[in-house]
Amino acid sequence: MKGEVDRRQRVLRVRHVQHAMAVAETARARDEAEGLARNVERLRNVRNDLFQGQVSGQGVATGANFAAMQELAGRLEQAGRQLDGALYDARRKVEVKEGLSLAANRDREIAVKLKDRARADLEEWRENKLAALPRYRRMQRTGDV
Repeated sequence: MKGEVDRRQRVLRVRHVQHAMAVAETARARDEAEGLARNVERLRNVRNDLFQGQVSGQGVATGANFAAMQELAGRLEQAGRQLDGALYDARRKVEVKEGLSLAANRDREIAVKLKDRARADLEEWRENKLAALPRYRRMQRTGDV
């Protein structure tokens, strides 16, 4: 009986480590997604700021300047589309990691319940064994003599 409790305790330790690793991976994936979201926002701000000066009349746009700004805007737009795809993938990865984290948490909770049940069974077995002993042996075991 004691071996079963020890086995359940080992399983519980493994499940606890698996859960901690899943939580860490989920946090890492969230950080990556948040970083990509910040980059997307910064890229949009740079693209918007590119033409803000020309719209407000702060500078004179020559044909060459305008062509260069248009080229830069095109490249920024392409980079934005690529980042949007990466952000989508990162968010999907976060969802997957959260699912794995929930599964690991469920497994850990099951292991806790099984360990507690094994411990209760062991305690019941010990009490039944003690109750099966003759009265004078029980007193010797419990220290009442």
